[in-house]
Amino acid sequence: MTQTARNARSVQVLGIDAGGTMTDTFFVDADGDFVVGKAQTTPANEAQGLLESSREGLEHWGLTLEDALRNIQTGVYSGTAMLNRVVQRKGLRVGLIVNAGMEDFHRMGRAIQAYLGFAYEDRIHINTHYYDDPLVPRDLTRGVAERIDMMGKVVIPLNEESARTAARDLIAEDVEGIVISLLHSYKNPTHERRVRDIVEDEVKASGKTIPVFASTDYYPVRKETHRTNTTVLEAYAAEPSRQTLHGISGAFKDHGSKFDFRVMATHGGTISWKAKELARTIVSGPIGGVIGAKYLGEKLGYKNIACSDIGGTSFDVALITQSELTIRNDPDMARLVLSLPLVAMDSVGAGAGSFVRLDPYTKAIKLGPDSAGYRVGVCWAESGIETVSISDCHVVLGYLNPDNFLGGQVKLDRQRAWDAIKVQVADPLGLSVEDAAAGVIELLDAELRDYMRSMISGKGYSPGSFTCFSYGGAGPVHTYGYTEGLGFEDVIVPAWAAGFSAFGCAAADFEYRYDKSLDINIDTDAHEADKATQAQVLQAAWDELTERVLEEFERNGYSADKVELQPGFRMQYRGQLNDLEIESPIASAAGADDWDRLVSAFNDTYGRVYAASARSPELGYSVTGAIMRGTVPIPKPKIPEEPLHDATPPREARTGTRQFYRKGRWVEAQLYRMETLLPGNQIVGPAIIESDATTFVVPDGFETWLDEHRLFHLKEL
Repeated sequence: MTQTARNARSVQVLGIDAGGTMTDTFFVDADGDFVVGKAQTTPANEAQGLLESSREGLEHWGLTLEDALRNIQTGVYSGTAMLNRVVQRKGLRVGLIVNAGMEDFHRMGRAIQAYLGFAYEDRIHINTHYYDDPLVPRDLTRGVAERIDMMGKVVIPLNEESARTAARDLIAEDVEGIVISLLHSYKNPTHERRVRDIVEDEVKASGKTIPVFASTDYYPVRKETHRTNTTVLEAYAAEPSRQTLHGISGAFKDHGSKFDFRVMATHGGTISWKAKELARTIVSGPIGGVIGAKYLGEKLGYKNIACSDIGGTSFDVALITQSELTIRNDPDMARLVLSLPLVAMDSVGAGAGSFVRLDPYTKAIKLGPDSAGYRVGVCWAESGIETVSISDCHVVLGYLNPDNFLGGQVKLDRQRAWDAIKVQVADPLGLSVEDAAAGVIELLDAELRDYMRSMISGKGYSPGSFTCFSYGGAGPVHTYGYTEGLGFEDVIVPAWAAGFSAFGCAAADFEYRYDKSLDINIDTDAHEADKATQAQVLQAAWDELTERVLEEFERNGYSADKVELQPGFRMQYRGQLNDLEIESPIASAAGADDWDRLVSAFNDTYGRVYAASARSPELGYSVTGAIMRGTVPIPKPKIPEEPLHDATPPREARTGTRQFYRKGRWVEAQLYRMETLLPGNQIVGPAIIESDATTFVVPDGFETWLDEHRLFHLKEL
């Protein structure tokens, strides 16, 4: 293709995954073709890493950044900046108004917050256990006199003067945001909304500009600690993150873009960075990979998918069953319990950048949970890192080409890594450097393999029923190790694995979702009139949430007729502890027949998630929440489809050989250039398939072949 032809390409979509180590960009053109860019993350100025990653990717198409940005219609961002801000307690100064007598409940939290994120031994030893500082300190918390009971009945009228006093106190403390969260306001919001109005009046009278956040306007759901934490996040972390996103958007507009960024939300859709509830984007990078796997599965017919993502800091796993995601309504993040719909994922704090240490007493190898992040490890002379990382082991064992990390943007020093491993790991264990490094990799692979096995079997499934998707910058390096012996139906490594989360961002719907807690209880043999009444209660909640969804889209320039609405609900058998999220089979609910259809959808889903024999309709049913999702269509990436060729790779794909250490011996691995391999090519290990963004290791005892969609299929021999 000539340079002129390449420059005629019209780029339409940009997906971004700003991870803790690397920043990936994913560009889609008008024909659905795509290209991936990669650069180191720049925490001090995220926009810099995003622009560098964009330039690196667009070079493959012969385009400048300015040429591409002129035509892009939509950009989707995912990243970890907001989560990091919460973890590091670097948010805004926030005031909190609660019920009088309840001023300590935010500081106390729920009991589970006392040990979230701790290993077992750290939970039980007082010298290793600690409590995080609350997001809002006690001296910035005020109480107002009022009480609404759990049924929504006013027990104590609101004392408006106490609300005014609380507002004036916090304004005088120079807070940068005020959060209001009263008991049972999700059931009856009257008092909380009145307090909100009083606070806004006092802020206006003070002449200051202080945003006010009432939980009923954001997260009208039960569980006061979850709801309060999440609303506090809006003031504490979401607002400064909004400024970061504003800066990123501005940086791209300085180079000619005309679009406003959307952000990957925890529920799997994307929302505007100007959205009211930006805390929904607190964790977005790993979500993108799961959405990408779901999109790919829907296009190619994979219904049961085990998603596995290895980056520089963590190993993230999620299951897609029968093309459906599991949504958690009460997740925990940064050692806080929250009220957010979150795509269910499990995470291990071990990735390619994780630090390797020896326990000073037992000499056992400990991996992570802290990481070198974008600084890679000791092998990068400019990193300032002195502690050995997993990446140092990769370099010493021959997994990685030290001269081609990030396509040569970063030069690694094998000798530096070798010396550090010798001093910190090998000599204390009485091992050779190679055996020590190999032991670290084998330990990591074993931990990840056991974790994946337990996650799948713990949910009542067998790995043989799933196709494993392996992605992330370090995923293809370890795919063979953590899938070996599990018996997956298939193991797939996309050729664009390094940018797979950014791919998922580009494939995600533009979607707003709102939830509301309900308490609908009904017997299985209820009268028709009772069923109709409860159906109407659910419909009233749907109507309320629909207004909020359409309001957000209108804020982004989309009229109601452009929005496709999908109602949902959460239901459980009465007396059970866990509910299930169900997509409603009907657009509206009014009568007994509608109620019966909702119940039937729940029973069918329950039988798939657990087992048909576990269904318990005799207990009756409880609806615990209403859900409304709205989407508008956006252009999405096209899955590659190329003609198949011979099994033998072309000569130009072979780039030489490299020594590779595994199972106590060095072997000669054939090297291949990933981009020059053709669909149909088959490669038997030992082999290493390299691209600028990732490295796919195929050891002896394994083979892989590339299909017409540029997906590598890994198989044990």
